[in-house]
Amino acid sequence: MDDALTATGRWQGHLRGFRFLVDGTGTALAAGALLVALAVCAALVVTWPLVPHLLRAVGALAEFERRRTGRHLGHPPPAHAALAGALPVPAVRRDLGWLVLHATVGTLAGVAALSAPIGLVQNLALAAAWPLLPGTVSTLNTPVASWGQAGLTVLIAAGYAAAGFLVVPLLARGYLRLSSARLAPPPTALAQRLAQVTATRAAAVDAHAAELRRIERDLHDGVQNRVVAVAMHLGIAERALGRDPSAALPVVLAARTAAEEALAELRGVVRSIYPPALADRGLAGSVAGLAAHSPVPCSVREEPLPAVAAAVASAAYFTVAEALTNTAKHSRATRVRVHLRADAGRLVVEVQDDGAGGADERAGTGLDGVRRRVEALDGTMSLHSPPGGPTTVHVTLPTWA
Repeated sequence: MDDALTATGRWQGHLRGFRFLVDGTGTALAAGALLVALAVCAALVVTWPLVPHLLRAVGALAEFERRRTGRHLGHPPPAHAALAGALPVPAVRRDLGWLVLHATVGTLAGVAALSAPIGLVQNLALAAAWPLLPGTVSTLNTPVASWGQAGLTVLIAAGYAAAGFLVVPLLARGYLRLSSARLAPPPTALAQRLAQVTATRAAAVDAHAAELRRIERDLHDGVQNRVVAVAMHLGIAERALGRDPSAALPVVLAARTAAEEALAELRGVVRSIYPPALADRGLAGSVAGLAAHSPVPCSVREEPLPAVAAAVASAAYFTVAEALTNTAKHSRATRVRVHLRADAGRLVVEVQDDGAGGADERAGTGLDGVRRRVEALDGTMSLHSPPGGPTTVHVTLPTWA
């Protein structure tokens, strides 16, 4: 029983290795096509603008192969940031090295794996059908015109079977290790990524604590004071009703005004936690609402957007809200433009105005809070605001959906 289980496990391992090489043939051919396209674009000056797009395609193909390799290994190699908007030079070099390897060795390994079953089936078919097709040559250019030659063809088929059983698994294991080593980032990149994750985790904790303090402050200094005023006015009205009912009416009206102000404050606090417009109208609709209420004329350009998690949509919304608020208060701009798009599976938010520039997130403009909120979600934010303008806030966020 144990021997049968061992044999079954061995066969399954052989089949997995064979499938890994065969599946990799398709990506190897795609890698070869990208390699040729990169060479052509690099050789022709007019096609140089296409090179960054091809490099992103290389990164996407490498990421796909990284995940496929990880499924066979049981633990995917760590990904690097080649798809995160910018193109880190070490990551691009590593992907290009893998591209050359996969386009050559990966193609040869896939062809070798496919040759075993094809050669086995072809030679067995020729050995069985040689009376109908005398003189047909086998895969080793051996003519089949007699039973002896048919027997030789059967031996050739057995050789293909042996190669498939013995060589292909070794080839699959070797190429799996080689591909995994080429796809994994260097130890320095892993250390940098660990430091980045640690920093963003700390930023997420700090951002959460700051948000709780802000909510508590808004409730304490705003809503609570309004509610206390309502209670005081109602107490005065209660005493006035016993002495002079006509004097109670102004006090009741003042209490009503205080209650309305408290309700408005409470609605503002609720909107600052998670805007209801996001749930009702989605990210694009809520950003359009912000643009419609902006003091500075604002246009929104929206490309097809991916589905995003609620936290990501909230971060994008507050990025636009803060940028529009800063534009209205500080920039002296006459126009502002909001651009929402998807890039390499990430959400990109860009807000640009034609104001005076010189924005500094360290000056208490709220952009520092936007950065913490974005980085807590493993996103990135950049601010470009030279003196004289324009000011551009560029944010990329994962979708998590």
